[in-house]
Amino acid sequence: MITDLTVEELREMAVVHLQSVDDGQPLRALDRALIEFAAAASITSLHPPAIDQAIANAIALGATSAQLQEMISLVAGLGVHALMITESRIAAACAAIDEPMSEQQQSLWDKYVGDNPYWKSFERYLPGFLKSMLRLSPAQFEAFFSFCEVPWRGKAVSAATKELAAIACDASPSHRFLPGFLFHLEMAVSMGIGRRAIMETLDIAAATSIHRGTRQ
Repeated sequence: MITDLTVEELREMAVVHLQSVDDGQPLRALDRALIEFAAAASITSLHPPAIDQAIANAIALGATSAQLQEMISLVAGLGVHALMITESRIAAACAAIDEPMSEQQQSLWDKYVGDNPYWKSFERYLPGFLKSMLRLSPAQFEAFFSFCEVPWRGKAVSAATKELAAIACDASPSHRFLPGFLFHLEMAVSMGIGRRAIMETLDIAAATSIHRGTRQ
């Protein structure tokens, strides 16, 4: 049975997951400001006053336009969560989920996924998504990887801060996207991010405005 997932439940899951993780360092002021900007600008919040304030705070702390752009490129990827939840369902409903891959599809799979441990870990949280998307639309499959890799190619913001921003967006009150939350939590721990920074990130997420519509 599908039940509602609360912000508090996500926090409890994080506490359990982080039991053996060292406290580590708190968030640096600039990293906090960038994460707050990401959470405010995500499609599930999209709160202009909070966005303006977060941009001002980040710039006051020394943020560059490249850093702000890299963060918005990251959170713009939240739109792909629609693909993540629906592709396997479409494939199953249309009896396409077990179709053998064509030579072209196999070539694309080998190019973008192959034996990459990152995508193997990802697959544990969203089993069948990538292959379903590939079977349904090779063009969408390629576009997914091209779009999602843009913010990760950049070096203006650390990979650690990007992982924390992804956690904040996935744990925000208007989203609560469990597969992404757990995946990015696992990635953050594997990168050596401590309990303190992760819990501070969850505080940022919990305080994020619920999307109420945008005039611009």
